Amino acid sequence: MITGVNTVVVWVLDQDSAKTFFTETLGLQARTDVPFGEGVRWVTVGPRDQPEVQLSLMVPGAPVQDAETAEQLRALLLKGALVGCTFTVEDCASAVKELTARGVTFVQQPQPRPWGISATFRDDSGTCHELLQPHQQGREAAGQNT
Repeated sequence: MITGVNTVVVWVLDQDSAKTFFTETLGLQARTDVPFGEGVRWVTVGPRDQPEVQLSLMVPGAPVQDAETAEQLRALLLKGALVGCTFTVEDCASAVKELTARGVTFVQQPQPRPWGISATFRDDSGTCHELLQPHQQGREAAGQNT
């Protein structure tokens, strides 16, 4: 049976730019940056406090997609039509303020939701990601008593 999540793909237009955005702007940790076949790189980043979880910053194309599919995916990225990850934070409003000061574009300011307080931002490739301050009962249900 499934025991956890290890890697989540985030589609990006440029791996170098995305790596800088996710590490220097968002504060994630650089994990891996190695060649993976001809002209392809395996680039991963992740939360410092979750070494078992990583985001793979993937550029559309070989070996995953054919040229036509890769172009369609690039078009969706450019359009801002893709949804990425949910990142948990202790204080959503403070995180939004800090990340805005670092140049992050928020498309939705913190809003109460049934699962917590949520804000939405775009990465440097146009993908939307969520910041989430979970409700206390959600943390307890997930075994995260903080």
